[in-house]
Amino acid sequence: MSEQVIKVAVLGGGSFGTALASIAADNGAKVQQWLRDPTLADEINRDHRNSRYLPNYAINPSVEASNDMQAVLEGAELVLVAIPSKAFQTIVRQAGAWLTSEQILVSTTKGIEEDGFLLMSQILERETGFSHIGVLSGPNLASELADKQLTATVIASDDPLTRARVQSVLGCEYFRVYASNDRYGVELGGALKNIYAIAAGMAAALGMGENTRSMLMTRALAEMSRFAVEQGANPMTFLGLAGVGDLIVTCSSSLSRNYRVGFALGEGKTLEEAVDALGQVAEGVNTVRLVCNQARRDGVYMPIAEGLYQVLFNEIPAREMARLLMQGEQSSDVEFILSREAVQQARKLEEDDHD
Repeated sequence: MSEQVIKVAVLGGGSFGTALASIAADNGAKVQQWLRDPTLADEINRDHRNSRYLPNYAINPSVEASNDMQAVLEGAELVLVAIPSKAFQTIVRQAGAWLTSEQILVSTTKGIEEDGFLLMSQILERETGFSHIGVLSGPNLASELADKQLTATVIASDDPLTRARVQSVLGCEYFRVYASNDRYGVELGGALKNIYAIAAGMAAALGMGENTRSMLMTRALAEMSRFAVEQGANPMTFLGLAGVGDLIVTCSSSLSRNYRVGFALGEGKTLEEAVDALGQVAEGVNTVRLVCNQARRDGVYMPIAEGLYQVLFNEIPAREMARLLMQGEQSSDVEFILSREAVQQARKLEEDDHD
């Protein structure tokens, strides 16, 4: 960072926002964190702990927590928006009264807004009209980040200043920040992988092995990139941290909220029981519904997501869904090398040859 102290505002009092606030403070920034709950804000200021989301994490003592949004935002050069997707638009609109066009706005939320199928950065763009907008996404389980375990993330933006400033503010010896200019691809990777984490949790609860998990993750990556390209993203983005990197950690770790929901479903619990037992937001549940609806409209082939939709919302047993998926169409492996259409055409020729 430069010698001039930068002021950073973090909107949100969850685990990831709290970890990022502390990292920025460790790097010398003046950090203020907005929380809706004044009691939790007082606890952070007094004990330097967030007992609700990261009870064992010692927050940098210089982080100032407040439920006064105006005070937190005024004068901030970088604003990290770490709000769950369901409340994201509401909070951004509330913040609009104190945001200025010189500020850098970065979403850390992995979700999709139902109205208009908008990504969080698109909401930032629509609500503010600002040019300094970015997305932070990658294999970043907040509890491991809080333990200062080595990991990396991606800052994606069309704006070079946004990319450079976030790298400067958050990059440290255990948290590498890589840059991308494919904002939609990075953001879609972060949102879509939550779908397949639920499927991976289900597969684990059903006793399926490592071969199954490997197949699931690989085919999930194919679905993610297929859908994202339809939305205008670059398929190469999914070979990076925000694609395959985030997918691997979310589909492999019991720390993932979406994985835990899927595991509960695989054990036979209802969706309501699974979500209630979690006690936190699992973004993937809503994402399954939104993405499947959009994929149907766009004609995008997403058999795993569609099968998961049937389990979540139509009460199809998880084991039955897995059986049906294995009976589905055998297509190409990497579609950007060999298209599905080419495989279908060859199969038709083979069938005609046998007639």
